[in-house]
Amino acid sequence: MTKTFRMDEAQPRLLDETGQGVVGAPLDRPEGKLKVTGRARYAADGLPPGAAHGVLVRATVAAGRIAGIDAASVSGIAGMLGVFHGPRFLRNPAQGMAGAAPVQPGDEVHYHGQPIALVVAESFEAARDAAQRLAVTYEETGPVVTDPAASDRLERQDPVTAGDFEAGFAASEVTLDRSYTTAPHAAAAMEPHAALAEWDGDRVTLRGALQMLRFNRQELADSLGIPAGNVRILSPYIGGGFGSKLGIGPEAVAAALAARALGRPVRVVMARQTVFDAVLRRTETLQRLRLGADRDGRLRALSHDDRVSNIEGEGFAEPVSQASQFLYGADGLSFAQTLARVSRTPAGSVRAPGEAVGMLALEQAMDELAEMLGICPVELRLRNLPEKNPVTGQPFSARRLADCLREGAERFGWAGRGAPGSRREGDWMLGMGMASAARSNMLVPSAARVRLDGSGAVVETDMTDIGTGSYAILGQIAAEMLGLPIDKVEVRLGDTSFPGASGSGGSFGANSAGSATFLAAKAIRETLAARMGCDMSELTLQDGIARGGNREMPLSELVGGQIVEEASIEAGETSESHFSSGFGAHFAEVAVHAYTGEVRVRRMLGVMAMGRILNEKTARSQALGGMIWGIGSALTEEMVHDPRTGHVVTRDLANYHVPAHADVPGDMQVVFLEERDDMANPIQTKGIGELGISGAGAAVLNALRHASGARVRDMPATPDRVIAAMEAAAG
Repeated sequence: MTKTFRMDEAQPRLLDETGQGVVGAPLDRPEGKLKVTGRARYAADGLPPGAAHGVLVRATVAAGRIAGIDAASVSGIAGMLGVFHGPRFLRNPAQGMAGAAPVQPGDEVHYHGQPIALVVAESFEAARDAAQRLAVTYEETGPVVTDPAASDRLERQDPVTAGDFEAGFAASEVTLDRSYTTAPHAAAAMEPHAALAEWDGDRVTLRGALQMLRFNRQELADSLGIPAGNVRILSPYIGGGFGSKLGIGPEAVAAALAARALGRPVRVVMARQTVFDAVLRRTETLQRLRLGADRDGRLRALSHDDRVSNIEGEGFAEPVSQASQFLYGADGLSFAQTLARVSRTPAGSVRAPGEAVGMLALEQAMDELAEMLGICPVELRLRNLPEKNPVTGQPFSARRLADCLREGAERFGWAGRGAPGSRREGDWMLGMGMASAARSNMLVPSAARVRLDGSGAVVETDMTDIGTGSYAILGQIAAEMLGLPIDKVEVRLGDTSFPGASGSGGSFGANSAGSATFLAAKAIRETLAARMGCDMSELTLQDGIARGGNREMPLSELVGGQIVEEASIEAGETSESHFSSGFGAHFAEVAVHAYTGEVRVRRMLGVMAMGRILNEKTARSQALGGMIWGIGSALTEEMVHDPRTGHVVTRDLANYHVPAHADVPGDMQVVFLEERDDMANPIQTKGIGELGISGAGAAVLNALRHASGARVRDMPATPDRVIAAMEAAAG
């Protein structure tokens, strides 16, 4: 029986009272050796007997409908097994070709590269050949709009406001009105999207690269028209996701449909170019920041408006101003969004949706205002920290942003940065920049099961590990709660036969799945306390020994056979009464070449308050990874679309430039400030993975300005844009 817990009040800090000492420690990942030796099984690894290969066919027009798919055009290829498309099931016995339910419902094409069919063959090479040669005819519609600036299909959302922005802006002694743009981004996870489907009667097992199995199971069941109980998904290891694997993808649905029709396993793996073409992108943005302040730096007005894009019918819109709505206070605030409909790859969640791009603009605008006022950028931010969420009125549950700003400035040597343009080494101009960091914190319904017997404990949940350290931290929580050495705890993840977890996304995985694990282990502690004849507060579990009620005995004897508990957690009243967010401060030093416009990041520091740190090593890795993403957003990453068709031009890692080793400074430091968020969850944690990226790129761009005088408002700041900005500054 599952015990459900609601977060309705502040929680005691039980993990501060246990004595095992593993929570927070920088422990290695238990699956690390499997990964580095190639023994960890990812979605595309290993083929069952009789498995066939599928390759997705993608649309070659930007908008229209499919008039016909000629399966006969590839029937002569040796080893062909079927061409699957929709919406009707077709079969030509003479050719031995099969067609089945749709890869995507209907026959409409919304963007160039959209998956429209699946070709299956005995070998990958045959399937790839057939996918390229398959004859498809279209009825094109026009004109095709691929540029958001040219779209007349605009959806304007009602603005979010607090106070009177217009009055505050008009009354301000100093005002700023600036526009910034960011390029579209790709998640570009190391592991391409892949799926392997196998049926047993009316039940299907899918090995997939997916982040949120509890939801993915239902999505796949809906796509196949079968009960969710007939679907099992296995995703024990995932090679990165960053949001691109949140929902079920065409590769998974297509593999399952083809496997059912053919009566044999089918594997579908996207080529890297297909991932760029067909998997959700981060939208480009056009952002307008208007700030008004008194001469002493107090904000009177703050407005952050944005334009984003998506295809027709998709409801997602990047929450660009998300952090702007609570980071700083002002008498009047206003936030408005416009969604442009275009024929491009659909937009969706990519790491830190909202803050990753919104804070690039907000934190540059704050830097520009500081320059206009002649106030230190750190000091300007400190003067404008609100006492409560300025839009909702909620008090902050735990916030150490001021401490992060001050600690970061001291550690980085901010006081000695000098005047803009005052430091130079030959042709290289040096400068420092900083930015605040913020990422709202969430608790998502999640469940876990913990088993304790004489040999140790086992944690079971369908939670995923996309490289973030779920195996490590869930094991540490169970070990801490049950008084076991970490090597006595086994963690089993990524299987929908286990209790349904939150999944990995939105930086809520550790909070949610970790809390469920904690609660299940806590229930076991209650049973152990009863057996010891003591109150829970008197029970001590350490190194396999139970103590309490003036008794001491080995945990293995106290347990006897096995104790099993399952627990779930969900948000409650604290999510309404208080506002929870991670906060931090980024500092960067860059060198800018005076003649080539090249920007080199020399060092970075992130000081962050993220609630309880469950594993110092994996947390640091997540924060550093986010900061590197910030470098990419600021300087290199730009998904380019052909204006004629909207298709992606930079469709592999040779042309879409993520930061390489040479782009990342050797001096990158992360400092975690001690913090507990009692209103967030029972383990007092906050999300980590996305706070690291939030604001990091702005610190780099503000350092670029301090070094060279150039303000690059169209990102990324590639050398040509830096040179143009330096020329404009000089002029």
